[in-house]
Amino acid sequence: MEMAAISSSPRTVEEIFKDYSARRSGIVRALTYDVDEFYATCDPEKENLCLYGHPNETWEVTLPAEEVPPELPEPALGINFARDGMQRRDWLSLVAVHTDSWLLAVAFYFGARLNRNERKRLFSLINDLPTVFEVVTERKHVKDKPNVDNGNKSRSSTKRSSDGQAKITPRAYDESYAEDEDEHGETLCGSCGGNYSGDEFWIGCDICERWYHGKCVKITPAKAESIKQYKCPSCSTKKGRP
Repeated sequence: MEMAAISSSPRTVEEIFKDYSARRSGIVRALTYDVDEFYATCDPEKENLCLYGHPNETWEVTLPAEEVPPELPEPALGINFARDGMQRRDWLSLVAVHTDSWLLAVAFYFGARLNRNERKRLFSLINDLPTVFEVVTERKHVKDKPNVDNGNKSRSSTKRSSDGQAKITPRAYDESYAEDEDEHGETLCGSCGGNYSGDEFWIGCDICERWYHGKCVKITPAKAESIKQYKCPSCSTKKGRP
């Protein structure tokens, strides 16, 4: 069984994503183009078998690694045992779900040393691809779009909820950011350019309709409650020019 050496393990976001994509391609091939061969290989009479995807875009059904702990996270064990007890399509779907979990586990095993933003970027790249389950079941892969306020366009309605609490949600879709939104599906801070995160406080400008990290414009949730109309630093500067 082919296992990546520690010294050659992918380390950057791009390297890890390339490894993920290659392993995923091998798995997809096993469950689609080579499905008859894969099905026959998973003989229930054999020992516990695992489905591996390799960095060279090949697949392999074999016994699990003997080393403990294994060099990499291991895929689901004994996929062959359930083969004859289920409808073929259902069994392939089950294998696909377990394989998606394994692919993510391997990617984030390699990504353990990445920082927070790098991990977010890695997951964003991975999330842009259909899952193996979606491919096998022929489900349409739908990319998330930013929340769009189709009603009142004023920031006061989108910045605050009905109970007056500041909302921690992405800004409305802005054409000036259309390219970035289509590529990342995320809102960018108008100050630092960082991606939107649901666990951080954001505030929207009522003038330019851009959104900002509260920390970037020095606005806390408590302070935002007393602001009737928020103007970002850029719009405040423009207003003050003669």
